[in-house]
Amino acid sequence: MDTMDILRQLAIIIVAAKFMGLVARKLRAPQVAGAIVAGLIIGPSLLGWVGSSDFLSGMAEIGVIMLMFTAGLETNMQQLRRTGVKATLIACMGVFVPLIGGTLLFMGFYGFAEPGSDAFYRALFIGTVLTATSVSITVQTLRELGKLSSELGTTIVSAAIIDDVIGIIVLTVVIGFKDPTTSIPGVILNTVLFFVFAGVVGYVTYMIFKKFDKRWPHTRRIPILSLALAFALAYIAEEFFGVADITGAYVAGIILSSLQDSTYISRKMDINSYMLFGPVFFCSIGLQTNIREVNSTILLFSLGFVIVGLLTKIAGCGLMAHILGIRGYDSLKVGVGMMTRGEVALIVAQRGMTVGMLDEAYFTSVILLIIVSSILTPIILKLLYAKETGVADASEQGDMIA
Repeated sequence: MDTMDILRQLAIIIVAAKFMGLVARKLRAPQVAGAIVAGLIIGPSLLGWVGSSDFLSGMAEIGVIMLMFTAGLETNMQQLRRTGVKATLIACMGVFVPLIGGTLLFMGFYGFAEPGSDAFYRALFIGTVLTATSVSITVQTLRELGKLSSELGTTIVSAAIIDDVIGIIVLTVVIGFKDPTTSIPGVILNTVLFFVFAGVVGYVTYMIFKKFDKRWPHTRRIPILSLALAFALAYIAEEFFGVADITGAYVAGIILSSLQDSTYISRKMDINSYMLFGPVFFCSIGLQTNIREVNSTILLFSLGFVIVGLLTKIAGCGLMAHILGIRGYDSLKVGVGMMTRGEVALIVAQRGMTVGMLDEAYFTSVILLIIVSSILTPIILKLLYAKETGVADASEQGDMIA
């Protein structure tokens, strides 16, 4: 892809995302849903003006890293401590129920498979794909609603982060059945070591930034160094510990969330996000699929895959939230907030194709689940929050794409 083609595609993405975001707002839907639909319209499914590329994928990756870093910055640490145990239990159920549901779905389509057979491992891997949760769409929706820093919002975001960590461990265990060179204890150890590393480095980094913040308050050097920290921790998490880069970025945000200038840093991050990287990320979800290539067999399986994927997250996470004392619509909000799939589901699916546990045909099912969940989640969340007094118009306060 040459420079001129890149510039053309970026111009189309930015205009399309903005326009569809405004349309979504007019329809009282979150603007992120409009940006995702924009990707479908300008992508190979309809107009074909923009296609997936390594460059756009890289831009989208930066977008989600910045989004997760901002989410970490806006995290209320006191509420995070209070919701830690709840978030962990919700995440565990959010992995277990979809894992079982996806496995049974595959067996329902292709027959029961005996444990230990290749068919059984393929079924188990379908369930593994469903365990992943993408917090990025939910984070932006909660921000638009003004609920990201609430206790419930913190619970959802924390549970989604923990969900992905557990999901990566499950992925390693399942692949370990086919690949004896995979060290399951090693993956668990690396995950623990990363959080130990993040705790030690995070404390030292926080003290350094605290001095910087006191000496040079509200100066650009603080956000610049903060962004460098986010990229560095994202890289270290993925490269040296095998933990998702978005987890590293979120941890970087948490490290700096108690700074006096954390709000100032967040505002500076938003400028980059809503101008360029955010639209590219949300549009890229729609760009990664081509509805024209879906045949009837895959379509039927995909419909079941999407339904099971959505309902198992809502049932598993929502039920556990209810058991833990989160009542009424709030428990449903937890379940709905956890049902989005995104980059982690793609990583899991790609890893499965690499080791021969997932056929390429089923990659379309994963893409459809990502698209449907990414569009439905913000819409349903807004409807649920609209039942509270004064929340119906809260989405007007936040605007990542405007």
